[in-house]
Amino acid sequence: MTTGQRRAPRVVSLVPSLTEAVAATAPDLLVGATDWCSHPAGLDVARVGGTKNPDTARIAALAPDLVLANEEENRAPDLGALRAAGLDVMVTEIRDLDQALRELERVLVRGCGLPRPGWLDDAADAWRDVRAGAADLRGAVVPIWRRPWMVLGRDTFAGDLLARLGVTNLYAHHADRYPRIPVDELNGRGADLVVLPDEPYRFTADDGPEAFPGLPSALVSGRHLTWYGPSLAEAPGVLRAALDAAR
Repeated sequence: MTTGQRRAPRVVSLVPSLTEAVAATAPDLLVGATDWCSHPAGLDVARVGGTKNPDTARIAALAPDLVLANEEENRAPDLGALRAAGLDVMVTEIRDLDQALRELERVLVRGCGLPRPGWLDDAADAWRDVRAGAADLRGAVVPIWRRPWMVLGRDTFAGDLLARLGVTNLYAHHADRYPRIPVDELNGRGADLVVLPDEPYRFTADDGPEAFPGLPSALVSGRHLTWYGPSLAEAPGVLRAALDAAR
């Protein structure tokens, strides 16, 4: 390394979205990721446990220069333990698309010392011209779990993406971000459709739609609805196709 040249940082990511974002930009930076970090396929780094139960001692032993986290996906006590071990922890907050794009740039440029990647511009461009016409507007309930039933509530990234595609989350003004709502109440809400992502709960054609008889079901890719990273560039087309199929 020549004099004055900055050493590439060693990065551990505790967020699947951010793992994919770093891997798509500078994969050699990653030295550790969670067991849930499934993209890109074949990612060969140390696995450090789950997002909610990371092995903080193993992370510290990897001696990363930066740990990437999210205030919603990761627990404050775990992040505190990492800081107490002397590690630099960058915590993101993602509540809508615009914030996601800003946070991705902060992570990659300020945190990792990288140039702004082209895929981030592609993602911004893909959503810039997304407009829902009046005829497309539909009210929806958006379960994310069952046993018990939980749905998207206020201030969620996924809810913002759906709104841009003409789908109004009927619980967007609920006091909780992920309220528990009995399925009978969900069915009585007067929704035009139910949106069923395949994560965090894996809703499928055989597990989910039967709980909403007579209501069109949109089975959508959870990665395209809830991940903020390279998948954002193709998300408008993927999500719109799934929503259009539920008519």
